Amino acid sequence: MTRSEQGRHRERHDPHWIEWLTGIVSAILIVTMLGWVGWEAFTREATPPDLSVTVLTTEKTRAGYRVSFDIYNTATTTAAAVTVVGRLMDGDRVIEENHVIFDYVAAESKATGAILFDSDPAGYTVAIRPAGYTDP
Repeated sequence: MTRSEQGRHRERHDPHWIEWLTGIVSAILIVTMLGWVGWEAFTREATPPDLSVTVLTTEKTRAGYRVSFDIYNTATTTAAAVTVVGRLMDGDRVIEENHVIFDYVAAESKATGAILFDSDPAGYTVAIRPAGYTDP
């Protein structure tokens, strides 16, 4: 802390109590965060990606029909280059098939995407599923 006397500035050698408090609180936070990260790194089991898809909406667009969906990864490992395949089915017959590739779906998270179809999905069964991924 600086003290002014007769136009001169002098630095005090004893720190103010707020400096001590800030230092102590910061040290506690850093030690706690390092402990938590270390605990997670050594105790959490790495499970392979577990992907699932939930269809959200179907909308008509100028290019055809957009089927929006969420893809979830409930595992503790990230999946990269995730391919999602969407099919319009009439019984066992595939009417139309398209796919989309996600750069990644992070561990314990979700991503949102859409597949575009030329045919109206209203008269068919929409089947959207994850088809594959790579390890990052």
